[in-house]
Amino acid sequence: MSLGAAELLGLFGHFMLLSLLAIGGAISTVPEMHRYVVVQQQWLDDAAFTASIALAQAAPGPNLLFVAVLGYNIAGLTGAAVTMLASVLPSTTLVLCVTRWGQRRAEARGVRAFKAGLAPVTVGLLLSTGWILSEPSRDSLGAMGLIALTVAAALLTRLSPMWLVAAGAVAGALGWV
Repeated sequence: MSLGAAELLGLFGHFMLLSLLAIGGAISTVPEMHRYVVVQQQWLDDAAFTASIALAQAAPGPNLLFVAVLGYNIAGLTGAAVTMLASVLPSTTLVLCVTRWGQRRAEARGVRAFKAGLAPVTVGLLLSTGWILSEPSRDSLGAMGLIALTVAAALLTRLSPMWLVAAGAVAGALGWV
């Protein structure tokens, strides 16, 4: 798909704003990315969106790679560059400034309260991301069971997440989900 300059600018602006809301990492903004890319703009469908994220998450490297894959699937190399730059530039700048400021005031009550308050926000954003990514599989009882089993194993054991990913890959390859 080829996007015009105005659409690329809109994509850049939207991902730039999401970068500033990415508490817990870029993956926490997946529900809003889905709404924008799939529902509003209709550049990708549900399956392509989920496949883009799954492909990037399976590849070695930073967690942020899914943003480049989404951009690539929307507008080729230009889309990948636009989404990556938009995702990295504002959050990196903000983190550098806030970290320096916060280190000088680490013992202030407001700084400690802010850090403590971000934990439940991060958990909520990650849960909503999981809900959006499970959408293509919600009709499959096996897939939902595997998701529930994975969440339980992650919460209740010290099992490496890589084993859980491997189990999901085997279940998918065998057609169980």
